[in-house]
Amino acid sequence: MSIDQDLATIAKRTRYPVDAYLFVQRGLDFTVSRLHGEIDDDFDEIDPNEFESQRHVSGQDLCVGLRDFAIKEYGLLARTVLRRWSITTCRDFGQIVFAMVDGGLMRKTDDDTIHDFNNVFDFANAFEPALMLGKAGD
Repeated sequence: MSIDQDLATIAKRTRYPVDAYLFVQRGLDFTVSRLHGEIDDDFDEIDPNEFESQRHVSGQDLCVGLRDFAIKEYGLLARTVLRRWSITTCRDFGQIVFAMVDGGLMRKTDDDTIHDFNNVFDFANAFEPALMLGKAGD
């Protein structure tokens, strides 16, 4: 079974479409790269468990990264695109992440909980055009 098929199976069990899951996966990569840098050429020499722990991002960091990724990808339409996917709060990001964790497509630490995604920012204000001007070029 491919990752896309796994995502489709996971999405069928939730209120979010597959596109929302693909967005979160891509946004996670964006956020990890932004916070931890690109993967070095000596990647093969690193212990996988140590590598994952060094590249972990918190729920709060992921929410901010997903907001910034949405702005980068969709500009002024970011909030509209997310709303179309039923993403209207940071908690929705968490629901998607934890559905992928439950489906074996993402990992979490013992300290990670769905509550990490509660009220990280207010969607009504986070995608205001005036705020987005400085973020679109990131």
